[in-house]
Amino acid sequence: MANQADQQAPSPNPNDTHRERLYRTRAVVLSRRDQGDADRILTVFTPELGKRELIAKGARKTTSHKAGHLEPFTHTALLVAQARTWDIITEAVTVESFRHLRSELETIAGAGYLCELIASFTEADDDSRPLWDLLLFGLRTLDEFSASGAPVDLRLLLRWFDLRLLSVTGFQPQFFACLGCEDDLQPTVNYMSLSEGGVFCPRCATRRNDVESLELDVLKVLRHLQRSPWADVAGLSIRPHIHQQVESILYRYLLHLLEHHLKSTDFLRKLRTLVV
Repeated sequence: MANQADQQAPSPNPNDTHRERLYRTRAVVLSRRDQGDADRILTVFTPELGKRELIAKGARKTTSHKAGHLEPFTHTALLVAQARTWDIITEAVTVESFRHLRSELETIAGAGYLCELIASFTEADDDSRPLWDLLLFGLRTLDEFSASGAPVDLRLLLRWFDLRLLSVTGFQPQFFACLGCEDDLQPTVNYMSLSEGGVFCPRCATRRNDVESLELDVLKVLRHLQRSPWADVAGLSIRPHIHQQVESILYRYLLHLLEHHLKSTDFLRKLRTLVV
């Protein structure tokens, strides 16, 4: 005989299953590609769910109401339905369009680099809140530069972003103590090891064949960028050849970690030659 609790249990509501298959999330659109005749596959980054690939059905149709909210670099609020292959975007509302940064090739290139770097270091279901905050900060900074018309040292911002991302993801290079003896590095020429992710003092470097000399001013800049908030870095003036060495070291270190080339760097380099 059924007990009283069983007799009073409500019958299943078919709408409950539908609600469970829907979820809301904020997202930044990292990239997109066409699918079929009218759809788009979006790679997005979210604060709770990490990196996701979602499909926006009909987004390429001129009548689509979602398309304008799903442009690259857009911060958007999504309602998503779970599905077998790609989860489906059913609603999209722009939170921040970053429309000012889209007015200049330089800031578009910078935004593309930030998004590609985030995409390269993240996966689905990653603990992503610190990276989410960092990405939004980078995009907002680029947008503010464009809105104000103030000159932007894009290379400086990107190198600061590189080091902050490396710190958040656990790949922070060691620039303050020797990787060999662990003594504090002295103000002299030291030696960088990309494979080890840090610097060796002159004495320890003699026992290694994977190091390159690192002049003092380059090490000072790397340290300052690594330990300082952007507000303390933004006004920094760096001699061009020092800037070039800092950029080279960080790019090659990222290449060592990722084991693939960042496509957005090609655009940045081409743009730089045009500006020069």
